[in-house]
Amino acid sequence: KYIPSVAQGLLSERVNCRFQDGVEYVRTTDRRYDVIIIDSTDPVSVGEGLFTREFYQNCANLLKRPGVLVNQSESPAWQPELVQRIARKLQTIFSGVHFYQAHIPTYPSGHWLFGFASNELHPLNDFQEARYRKAALSLRYYNDAIHRGAFALPTFVQELVNAT
Repeated sequence: KYIPSVAQGLLSERVNCRFQDGVEYVRTTDRRYDVIIIDSTDPVSVGEGLFTREFYQNCANLLKRPGVLVNQSESPAWQPELVQRIARKLQTIFSGVHFYQAHIPTYPSGHWLFGFASNELHPLNDFQEARYRKAALSLRYYNDAIHRGAFALPTFVQELVNAT
C-alpha cells in the first residue's frame, strides 16, 4: 500500500503472507511450505522468540522436501555475536547452512546477512541458471551474477558464520 514498488512479488498467488505472531504460528500450524522467509524484527522484546533454536526447528518441521528456510541474520559489523548465535542454531538443525549478503542502506551499517538453510538444496550448486534466464523476469536488482556474488562473503563474515 505505502511502497508498492518493493512489494509487487507479494501479489503472487504462490505467496502466503502471515501477519501474526510467527512463533505461535509455526508451533501450531499443520501447513507445509516449500520456502519459509522470515522477515523479522530485531531480536529484542517480543521479537526474541523469532531467533530461538525452537523457532528455527519448528520452521524446519514445516518445510516440504526439498525445502528452504531464509532468515534475517542481522549486521555482521554491528552485531557479530548475534550473527554467530544465529549461525550456530541453524547449523544444529540443517545440514546445509549458507549465508548471503545484501546492501540495504536503510539498515544499520547497510551490510546485512541472510541465512539460507536446507537439508537438501545448495544455493549455488542447485541454482538453475537456464531456468532463471528462460523466465525472463524484469527485475531491477536481482540477476544471476548477484545471486552468485551474494554468497561470496568477506573473510571476517566467513569466520563469524563458520566458527564452532
